[in-house]
Amino acid sequence: MPEWVEITEVVGHLPHASNATLLARDAEGRLWVYKPDQGESPLWDFPYRTLSRREVISYEVSAAMGLDIIPLTVEADGVYGPGSAQRFLDEDEDFDPRPWFENELEPSLWPFAVFDIVANNADRKVGHLLREAGTGRVWGIDQGLTFHPMDKLRTVLWGFAGQAIPEELMRAVERLQAAVPGALGTRIATFLGEAEADALAHRVKVLLESRTHPLPPTHRPAVPWPMW
Repeated sequence: MPEWVEITEVVGHLPHASNATLLARDAEGRLWVYKPDQGESPLWDFPYRTLSRREVISYEVSAAMGLDIIPLTVEADGVYGPGSAQRFLDEDEDFDPRPWFENELEPSLWPFAVFDIVANNADRKVGHLLREAGTGRVWGIDQGLTFHPMDKLRTVLWGFAGQAIPEELMRAVERLQAAVPGALGTRIATFLGEAEADALAHRVKVLLESRTHPLPPTHRPAVPWPMW
């Protein structure tokens, strides 16, 4: 699959998104979710027109960890200029993840929780977990609000708070720690900034020391709004 995509055609607009989110095709006819930078709404706490970059880095970090929970996401250019492109998922419309949150969290959500900790995901909603039709695999989407240097973790996965992280996922964190001093860390520093790269390395170090899902903050909102 490509590491960069040229968008040649916009097929439609995906609703219920705060930023421009377009269904698009590349020259080979492959479908992508295209998020051009010029369609981004300014935020007070994230630098303007960096959310597409954070989407791309989220995929690259999850891949370095070996998690395989985020669809292929690459840099894009084309119809509406630079941005990101994520492999389009044929969503299983019958999938309802809400029962996974009614009592104890579904254990298969652990990889998403660990990714969110290291990525400092400020927007893990229930609706950001999609099941792909045909394969039955659950994927995480909408990782634009990630990798802020300040603590921003807001998630619906606090049901794991205080629990020991499964050992196979701690090995994924170890793989990330090994990758950060090399090309991945350089990539994050140049693509997002030195502060983001340093903060990621610090979060990884802290998590390897605690080996435990953190507790929710009490001085700021812990869950995104709306949570669904």
